[in-house]
Amino acid sequence: MLGAVASLSACQYDVLAPSGWVAAEQRDLLVISTLLMLIVIIPVIFMAVWFPLRYRADRPDLSDYAPTWAHSTKLEYVLWGVPIVIVAILGVYTYIYTHRLDPYRPLDAAEIGTEIGEPIEVDVVSLDWKWLFIYPEQGVASVNELAVPANRPINLRLTSSTVMTTFSVPALGGMIYTMAGMETKLHLIADEEGTFFGQAAHYSGPGFSEMHFDTLAMSDADFDQWVEKARASNDELSRETYLALEVPSMADPVKYFSGVDDTLFDRIRGLCVDEGKVCMDQMMMQDEMGGGGLEGIADKHKYQYDDQRAIDGFGNPIGVPATPSAPAHGHEDGETLSMNSHEGAAHDGI
Repeated sequence: MLGAVASLSACQYDVLAPSGWVAAEQRDLLVISTLLMLIVIIPVIFMAVWFPLRYRADRPDLSDYAPTWAHSTKLEYVLWGVPIVIVAILGVYTYIYTHRLDPYRPLDAAEIGTEIGEPIEVDVVSLDWKWLFIYPEQGVASVNELAVPANRPINLRLTSSTVMTTFSVPALGGMIYTMAGMETKLHLIADEEGTFFGQAAHYSGPGFSEMHFDTLAMSDADFDQWVEKARASNDELSRETYLALEVPSMADPVKYFSGVDDTLFDRIRGLCVDEGKVCMDQMMMQDEMGGGGLEGIADKHKYQYDDQRAIDGFGNPIGVPATPSAPAHGHEDGETLSMNSHEGAAHDGI
């Protein structure tokens, strides 16, 4: 028991000691829900101990023994009424907080109740096994370090270059999934300056335990200095640099990039960073227009975006990408198929 207590002393209590408005609202919802459920849990625990003692077979006084007792209307009201009221209250709070804390909903100064600065835009990419943070307005990027000004909303766009995982900074707010080929959004704010722990909260492979980062909340002046430090880097985040960064690695150090390809995040989300790859939005548009037909077969290899990596998440070679398949012009005996022959086969089947 003492060992368990000692181990708990090393735990962090960011959820119950938030440093941002979103996290504080989530804590309040957690506390309210817990207190409401304790209305049922505490009496049940008490009765589980008191009933066996009060009505044990060897008790001295058996005058209250009622073997024919089977029903109590008052007891039924309590047993059903209290849980119904609790569930109704929980439903109201769930509805309110679900809309108030919608991760896609921008933060409102009036609702927060304090003056806040202009929002800062950050694009987040989860890789194997590191985090990439792109600042489109500042034109810089960083690996495994998220710097933000305090008391300013943080508008995050998130995607993944690989498997699904979750982005989480417990002191500032809840977690949200990052998925390849998709974009999610999250809005946070840091109420105070400080360094807050961030992590991937969803298992994503052997480097998962090292996939964490520091969130640096600082003053506007300090943030400007951080941006200048990033701009002083000799590295630029081009598409070629990103493809090298995308190679699976563990426990990567913090790294800065002084320039970022303006289209990089959209290409990461569209799974088309590689030269010659067709982006997902273009694929969907072509599908909506009826497809590429026979003329599109020559470009088939550009659509196989799952084959764009040379190695998998464990560093093993994936193999040679699939080659485009040629259109079939006939049977094995060399007979040419025509549209009429297909139509005839269809009519024969009818």
